[in-house]
Amino acid sequence: MFAKNAWYVACTPDEIDDKPLGRTICNEKIVFYRGSEGQVAAVEDFCPHRGAQLSLGYVCEGNLVCGYHGLVMGCDGKTVSMPGQRVQGFPKIRAYPVIEKYGFVWVWPGDAEQADAARLHHLEWANNPEWAYGGGLYHIQCDYRLMVDNLMDLTHETYVHTTSIGQKEIDQTPVTTKTEGDHVITSRFMENVMPPPFWRANLRGNHLADDVPVDRWQVCHFYPPSHIMIEVGVAHAGKGGYHADAKDKVSSIVVDFLTPETETSMWYFWGMARNFNVKDTNLTAQIREGQAKVFAEDTAVLEAQQRNLSKYPERKLLMLNIDAGGVQSRRIIDRMIAAEQPKLVA
Repeated sequence: MFAKNAWYVACTPDEIDDKPLGRTICNEKIVFYRGSEGQVAAVEDFCPHRGAQLSLGYVCEGNLVCGYHGLVMGCDGKTVSMPGQRVQGFPKIRAYPVIEKYGFVWVWPGDAEQADAARLHHLEWANNPEWAYGGGLYHIQCDYRLMVDNLMDLTHETYVHTTSIGQKEIDQTPVTTKTEGDHVITSRFMENVMPPPFWRANLRGNHLADDVPVDRWQVCHFYPPSHIMIEVGVAHAGKGGYHADAKDKVSSIVVDFLTPETETSMWYFWGMARNFNVKDTNLTAQIREGQAKVFAEDTAVLEAQQRNLSKYPERKLLMLNIDAGGVQSRRIIDRMIAAEQPKLVA
């Protein structure tokens, strides 16, 4: 289940620069392309003539041309023309609100009249010369809420990511969870620990010693419908930890946009934004490569978990104290879904 009256990342701009892109989001089959002025458009991926996928066509002079019989579709979902046909009576297909901002294309798959650009939360690191960003996209065969659970409880790093970001102190350090409105925050602070391989590489990338104890932090922020920003970093021990001076630490924001495709599949837009040594493109590439390997490990676990849950839907799962971040986040998602259901009249 997913809320539809919300903004989801649909794609990155480069995915639609040359041709239309068909993508299923919240069970809605949508085609994305650029109109006559270069603006992003999104309509149903359904030709009103014979039901062909419009995404298999092409763009001509800002209109979408069906690759089956040449029907020309406008950005508003109205047929513009078709060879040898009068199109005034052709049914209109659905057009979706879209925004191109922060380096992503966002879509509102629900009620278009409720679409509000102000509900797209601010990303302080995007389009900011003081930050560098690198990321990617995974198509994962699992319920997006399993990824919410995964990212709001980083205890699994000790066991899933043993060669990169995992260390035993994660499992040994208490985690705190709080909810502020629709914002869930899960925090863990480790003191005087040795940095794992991923963070040793980042320390070197900022010209800091990597063979000394550090204070490490993980602060996970859930924002509805399914966006998670994780403040992560390490500072040389005794320098102030999370609040250390920039010269004594490396810190970043792990960026996670979880876009449901179906009930058991999702689009995962992942990346890392950092505010140190931002002009070093080799470092950006190195971090992206390391992060890609980490998330590939998560993908294997989550897809296997989904197969188990699909096979045994009646099995009850345990809810432990470490699961609080995911539980609180799911409650917010559930409230959003419930608010969209039609009210029964007695």
